[in-house]
Amino acid sequence: MGSGNFTANSSPAQLLDAFRQAQGRQRQRLLGTVLDQAPQLVEFVPMALQAYDQAGDDWAAGSLIQLLMVHEGTTRAEFLRNHPQGWFIAPSAMGQDHQPLQQALATEAFEEADRLTMASLRQMAGPAAVGRGYVFFSEVPAMARTDLDTIDRLWVAYSRGRYGFSVQRRLLKAGGGRWEQLWSRLGWKQDGVWTRYPNQFTWRHAAPEGHMPLVNQLRGVRLMDALLNHPAITARCPDG
Repeated sequence: MGSGNFTANSSPAQLLDAFRQAQGRQRQRLLGTVLDQAPQLVEFVPMALQAYDQAGDDWAAGSLIQLLMVHEGTTRAEFLRNHPQGWFIAPSAMGQDHQPLQQALATEAFEEADRLTMASLRQMAGPAAVGRGYVFFSEVPAMARTDLDTIDRLWVAYSRGRYGFSVQRRLLKAGGGRWEQLWSRLGWKQDGVWTRYPNQFTWRHAAPEGHMPLVNQLRGVRLMDALLNHPAITARCPDG
């Protein structure tokens, strides 16, 4: 069923298929319908997910998983048994377990997901970064491409396509590479004042586009610049 053929009389399966096929604003509109009808759709979600790519980052799939996670019952319990590591494939080149990050994102625990992301970056940077508690920009180029790709995919998939390093890169390029403009657009700086971590940040879907994950800017832009120019992130941006 094409996304343009959805009507008020469509079945749950037809609505979910229309949601999968829709793009742009039409998908956003259908998301509202999906959320409104969530109790009636939950049991159909596992079947609907079979049409998505588990190695991809389609945010419609992530949204359906988040819908499932907030509705207790046998459908959710069976889903968790079938996917104990998370539904999206999350490979690591260095033995990192990305299940906690995927779990946090799937349950919309965005602040926890942000902390887990920063911990993963320190682990990728090496023992020295773990010991000091932060990453030097010079340590970023050697970070595992597979792991950065996984982290970014998960953020995009579970944020309705609105968060992640690749999103931040796109916004920076759209602003002509002007960092000060980016900080305001991300909601990291307001009227020249840095947003205070963590209480002044918005840890939910209503946050500004690109708001998460957070990268500490108190030591300048070089760390952020290195992350957004890592091959794992540039490869995920169609315009380079």
